[in-house]
Amino acid sequence: MLAAERGHPADVRRLVPKAIKLRYHALLRALSRLVDRVLGIDTAERVDLADFGLAHPERVNYEAGSWLDLPRVLRHIPVRRHDVLLDLGCGKGRALVMAARHPFARVIGVELSPELARVAERNLEASRLPRRCRAVEVVVADAVEYRIPDDVTFVYLFNPFRGRVFDAVIERIVESVDRAPRRVRVIYRNAMYEDRLLGTGRAHLQRVLPGLRPTRRWREAVGVRVYAVDPGRRPVPVRAGSG
Repeated sequence: MLAAERGHPADVRRLVPKAIKLRYHALLRALSRLVDRVLGIDTAERVDLADFGLAHPERVNYEAGSWLDLPRVLRHIPVRRHDVLLDLGCGKGRALVMAARHPFARVIGVELSPELARVAERNLEASRLPRRCRAVEVVVADAVEYRIPDDVTFVYLFNPFRGRVFDAVIERIVESVDRAPRRVRVIYRNAMYEDRLLGTGRAHLQRVLPGLRPTRRWREAVGVRVYAVDPGRRPVPVRAGSG
């Protein structure tokens, strides 16, 4: 989703000339639709949650993340056979389609809207991409109430939540880590609530991958950050990478 819509602390509208931003977003939308057509799926078009009666000030309208978010991160963090990825607010399932290309034990999407969840399931069935993970499921649930499975080791967030909803979701992750001690990596695109995540005292920043944008400040504003949530906090140096 757009950084300005999500309230990102770095206001892209001031960082990037309007003409450049409009042209670049138009190019991204065209490329996104083209990839959808090639793969036989439907993930590119934005959706207003109000269309489903789900509008809420702390929930953000659907817009797909980058096709490259997970591939870029997983170049640096190899997937092990027991790893499980959870996409909270999975929408139409683009991240699920990409995650299924890796050898996860399971991939789970959680989506509040039954209509979007059905689209995600259709996209998983229709995708022409090869799959290395066959155990992929979409769960219709409110992420605030969803009990994080205790085998989850990766959580993907493209800022589907704000404020107290975000806090509640992070609390669910920490509760799961406490029940079954392990490291959970949070892959967070446009990390507008990084302070709330780090403020738990249970997460630390592991890696920063700048966004794929034409200017340095814009890249920094829309990047992907990877955090580790551990049973006990173990700070490590932050590494930057271009992916």
